[in-house]
Amino acid sequence: MSKSQKTQNATVGLQNDPLSFGREDILKTMRRRILSFGTMAPFVALTLGVSLSSAQAEDGMDIDFDFSAEVGLESRIFPEEAQHAGQDDDHLTGSVFLEPEFVLEFGGGDHRFTVIPFARFDSHDSNRTHFDLREANFRVLQPEWDVLLGLGKVYWGKTESRHLVDIINQTDLVESPDGEDKLGQPMLNFNYYTDYGDFAAFVLPGFREQTFPGEKGRLRAGYEVNVDHPVYESNQENLHVDFAGRYAVTLGDWDLGLSHFWGTGREARLVREQQSNGTIVLTPHYDLIHQTAFDGQLTTGPWLLKAEAMTRSGQGRRFFAGVAGFEYTFFDMDGADLGLLAEYLYDGRDSHAPQTAFEDDFFVGSRLALNDEASTEGLIGAIIDRTTGATAMSVEAERRIGESYKAEIEGQVYLHAPDEDAFSAFRQDHHITLRLTRYF
Repeated sequence: MSKSQKTQNATVGLQNDPLSFGREDILKTMRRRILSFGTMAPFVALTLGVSLSSAQAEDGMDIDFDFSAEVGLESRIFPEEAQHAGQDDDHLTGSVFLEPEFVLEFGGGDHRFTVIPFARFDSHDSNRTHFDLREANFRVLQPEWDVLLGLGKVYWGKTESRHLVDIINQTDLVESPDGEDKLGQPMLNFNYYTDYGDFAAFVLPGFREQTFPGEKGRLRAGYEVNVDHPVYESNQENLHVDFAGRYAVTLGDWDLGLSHFWGTGREARLVREQQSNGTIVLTPHYDLIHQTAFDGQLTTGPWLLKAEAMTRSGQGRRFFAGVAGFEYTFFDMDGADLGLLAEYLYDGRDSHAPQTAFEDDFFVGSRLALNDEASTEGLIGAIIDRTTGATAMSVEAERRIGESYKAEIEGQVYLHAPDEDAFSAFRQDHHITLRLTRYF
């Protein structure tokens, strides 16, 4: 059913039976809220974990509880004025974040309950002020298998510049534009370990919508994303159950993985639409996709040869995308390790798929690890579009301060961003992020 048809049906329902439509609308909103915070699976996992731990306690078995936390202050510096209408022009923004971790183990460590909430308060962008359960799950671990129920985080992939095969968890774009931060995903995950490789199966009940900066926020597209009214291909919308599977094996110096995902694609197609008041917004459209992917890495001496590739259907014509490259490390250079990185990125999607900035690009970079007591590390890199010449450079560095603190600096500069390139939306969003984290 199209979006206009849904609107017409809702209007008819409101005219004929206001109370009936109100109940349906409220229930639909409640279901979306429940799934958006991922509370259904964690509650099941919590009930199961508490019940089993109580039973273990009654039997006199050991129960271990561990608590840790990260508390941080973060500031972003934007040297240039905002590019888009509605954005905040302040050159300095600030935020605080908290990420505690609670782990309960019993049964000799074979049963584990984990809760990792995350919260951030941002001084400028209301969308960046948010709460999420990164993990809230119960896990049973055995020598040849394990099973997880609840909110979990799963990472797949090998390459540095882009993670093509990493599709289980939704990207948290309000945290960072680099796509490294992920939302917790409700899941039932079963893993089976053999001498011939490792098998993983996932049932993913409930879709997490992609997060985007708000109207006042920087690092966003030219128009605000209408996150309150997403459009789904599936009639079940965010209630659709997704499935995924993966096979991973180590063969000598090779680490190989093969995966398949079927369900609601994590990348949103942003469709430009005009609201009744004349305002232009970008509406997220979430399509049903099939994605088959491969990732591999060869480790030989100082060389790491890496590759990721995938083919996807459901968003325009079936397309192929891939990343391949190497990392060469000079070890023990006056106590430090220096790595040189290079990768090529290709993406053959058409205009019916979510936009990407990586159709035909090169990535070059360097990684430095001082191997000192403070674990000082840094990475600098640049992505260059082979066709348009668009260039985005990034830098990140971190260093421990004493036993409980870590200082980090991250920066991104858009050296060249022509109008025809996806980076053009951020050409005035050069920024430096300063972060101080306290560990407990």
